[in-house]
Amino acid sequence: MNENLHTDRPTFVTHLECSMTGERYEADRLQGLSRAGRPLLVRYDLAGVKAAVDRDAIAARPTDLWRWRELLPVRRTENIVSLGEIETPLVPIPRSSGGNVLVKDEGRLPTGSFKARGLVMAVAMARELGVTRIAMPTNGNAGAALAAYAARCGIETIILCPEETPEVNVREIAAHGARVYRVNGQIDDCGAIVGRGAAEGRWSDFSTLKEPYRIEGKKTMGLELAAQFGWELPDAIFYPTGGGTGLIGMWKAFDELEKLGWIGARRPRMYAVQASGCAPIVRAFEAGEEHAERWEDAATVAAGIRVPKAVGDFLILRAVRESGGQALAVGDPEILAAVDDAAKRDGLLMCPEGGATLAAYRHALRDGVVDEEERVVLFNCATGLKYPMPPATNSLDRHQPIDVAAL
Repeated sequence: MNENLHTDRPTFVTHLECSMTGERYEADRLQGLSRAGRPLLVRYDLAGVKAAVDRDAIAARPTDLWRWRELLPVRRTENIVSLGEIETPLVPIPRSSGGNVLVKDEGRLPTGSFKARGLVMAVAMARELGVTRIAMPTNGNAGAALAAYAARCGIETIILCPEETPEVNVREIAAHGARVYRVNGQIDDCGAIVGRGAAEGRWSDFSTLKEPYRIEGKKTMGLELAAQFGWELPDAIFYPTGGGTGLIGMWKAFDELEKLGWIGARRPRMYAVQASGCAPIVRAFEAGEEHAERWEDAATVAAGIRVPKAVGDFLILRAVRESGGQALAVGDPEILAAVDDAAKRDGLLMCPEGGATLAAYRHALRDGVVDEEERVVLFNCATGLKYPMPPATNSLDRHQPIDVAAL
C-alpha cells in the first residue's frame, strides 16, 4: 500500500481565488463559481511548501498522483479516496508521428481515462466537505470516473449525458451504481438541468470548473511532466480541449513549480486541439477574442471534446496565447486516420480525442509550426478500448481445406 495515502503530511491551501477578478474566498467550505460567475482557483502557501519539501524528496516517493500531496487540497489523510492513480508513461510514436513525439498515455489510469485525475480530487474534497449527493453532466469518461470514486466512498451520484454518448460509457457509469440519464441535447444542455437541481438544493453541481478541485487533480499532469523530463519541460504540448480543465491545470502547475524554484521560466507552447465540428476555442483564438461563443450543432466522433461552450474559455485562451501556442481544429477523417496509424504503425491504440492531437501535430509539422526535432508531448486522454473499432470479419472453417500460405 502506498505510504502517501497513510502518512499525515502538512497541507498548504490558503484560500480560493476568482480566476477573473482575484477576489478571495474561504477554502474550507463548499464553493461553486465566484460571484463573477467564473471558476475558483486553489492558492497555496508556496513558501511553506518550499520549506517543507524539495523536488528530490518528491522524486524519491512512489510515483503516483498522491506524491504531490503538498500541492494538493485534501487536508486530512482519511478523506483521500483512491483506486490506484499511477504516474502515466510517455510512449514514443516515431513511425506515425514523423517527429520527436511522446504520448502521455492517460488511458492507464483508473476507469481508463484522465478524468480519474480530476474526479479523484473533486470526490476527495466532497468527502472532506461533507457532500452526500453529486450531479454532473458528462460526455462519458468524466461520468464514469465520478461514479467509480463516489461509489468508493458512498456518495450518491446522478449523471446526465447527451444521447449520443458512447454506450460503453453509459453502461460503465450505471455499473458503478450511479443513476444515469440520456438527454436529447449537448453536454451544456445536460449542465443546465444539473444547475437547476443544484439551485433547488437537491445536489452539489460538479460540472467542469464549477467546483475548484478538478483543476487540482488535472494539474498533476503538468507536475508529472516536469519530473519525467528531469525538471525541464517539453517544447510543445498538444492537448485535446473540450472544457479545457487539464490545459488550465497544467498551466497552473508550471507557475507553481517555477515559484517553488523547481523549474525555470521556459514554458511549452500549448496547443489546444479541437474537432472541426465543435471548435469554439479555435474560432475565438483566430478572432482574437477573450471568450468563446457557443458552437451550434456540435458534432464529432471525438465525444470528449464535443463541448459547445466552456466556462473556462478565457483561461484556455490565456494559456495558449501566453505560451506562444495556438488553437487548432482537425476533421473527423483525419482523427480516425491518426488513430488507425498509431495503432498499426506504433502499436498504441489511442482514443479519438488522442487521435485528434496526433492529427493536429501532423498539420503543425507540415506547416512549420513545430520542428521535427522539438520535444513534443501529445495527450491520449483515454484507452482506445472504450471506443467503437472497425469490424474484423475474417473467419476460417476448420472443417474445410485451409490454404495456410494465403493467411
